[in-house]
Amino acid sequence: MKLNKILKNAFLLVVACIFVSACATKKVSTQMQGDVYTGTDTVEYLASGVPDRVFFATNESVLTTAARETLRKQAAWLRKNSKVTVVLEGHADERGTREYNLALGERRANAAKDYLMTYGISSDRISVLSYGKERPVDSGSNPLAWSKNRRSVTVKAN
Repeated sequence: MKLNKILKNAFLLVVACIFVSACATKKVSTQMQGDVYTGTDTVEYLASGVPDRVFFATNESVLTTAARETLRKQAAWLRKNSKVTVVLEGHADERGTREYNLALGERRANAAKDYLMTYGISSDRISVLSYGKERPVDSGSNPLAWSKNRRSVTVKAN
């Protein structure tokens, strides 16, 4: 009888723990596709309707479909505003060495530059600068924060 009561209490405790942990789990799937950030809470705008940044997968500098769409909007805006020059800032998450992340940030910024150039933007109007992991937009140490930090940001230079 005593063993039965102990098992019943243990079972109730396990069920309560599962219930509490399920309620405490924060869902972030709406802000990430794979490991690429798709949210908008850190996105600013180069111009009305033109996002200023694109995001990358871990250790990648390949542009995603969403990144290419954003860069097409930037290129259209830059064609209309031919006097504007920009700096493409490459960023990485906190993982990896400083040197590796500086090189990765540069590859990301150059990938964005190359794409803008295919849409008629002169390379004379685009500078590239890598910050690596030195300027995180989210200082967290989790997959969502890392995905926000893997980016290239287009900044008006004049």
